[in-house]
Amino acid sequence: MEIVFWGARGSVPVSGPEYVRFGGETACVEIRNDHGGRIILDAGTGIRRLGSVLRREQAVQADLFFTHTHWDHILGLPFFQPLFQPGFRLNLYGRPRLQGDIYKLVFRDLFRPPHFPVPYSRLILDINYQEFQGSLEVQGFNLETIALSHPNLGQGFRISSDGRTFVLLTDNELGYFHRGAASFEEYVRFARGADLLVHDSEFTPAEYMSKTGWGHSTYMQAIELAAASRVKRLGLFHHNQDRNDDGIDHIVQDCAGEIAGKGLALECFAVFQGQTVTL
Repeated sequence: MEIVFWGARGSVPVSGPEYVRFGGETACVEIRNDHGGRIILDAGTGIRRLGSVLRREQAVQADLFFTHTHWDHILGLPFFQPLFQPGFRLNLYGRPRLQGDIYKLVFRDLFRPPHFPVPYSRLILDINYQEFQGSLEVQGFNLETIALSHPNLGQGFRISSDGRTFVLLTDNELGYFHRGAASFEEYVRFARGADLLVHDSEFTPAEYMSKTGWGHSTYMQAIELAAASRVKRLGLFHHNQDRNDDGIDHIVQDCAGEIAGKGLALECFAVFQGQTVTL
């Protein structure tokens, strides 16, 4: 299994020399397996670059899932080139209880003036929308979901294929219970034994004191979950829009000290834009 991170930033895309190494595009993750299967999680601004790759590869379809529909996770969709490609098929999946109606929220509401000049009625691709509950089999992947602890809810993913498991819990506040969220113990069970856990790590502990309830975790809370879940690797994700490369480096160093101090068998890294992780 290969995981490609087309965007790892949170809240809003950023640019400038201080963001070169970790990138400024917002959340978009592509997962590939050994059988040619490919699924996409979220459509932040990073999906624009992925769309260019799919266009060059002459791909004819994509399977797209959303964690939730806040702006930074859907902002790139109107610039996803395959949407304007004749004959392209988009398989779109949603869980209304956790996300609302993805089809309506993302397409019918986003693709209309004055938000975007091309209305939904002029899209020429084939959109197949499916609602699902719990787990799903798609292109050789097994997907399980869990409710996120985040304003307006959302869902996290546990994705398995070829004996490897990847868990994505972005926009998940471990230190505060949002209505409808899972408990810390449930997140532990959900991530248990994963080869890679990628978790929201937007805030430092000091920043979190004034940001409690905003829907995001600290990197120390992410380490706590990774340790309790006994995952092999932890990827820090949803980098704060004001956090430059040096600031992220400092967080990784702090994490290394925490992990060493507790004697944990855990590899921790900060996800960067364009990174490919092979499991």
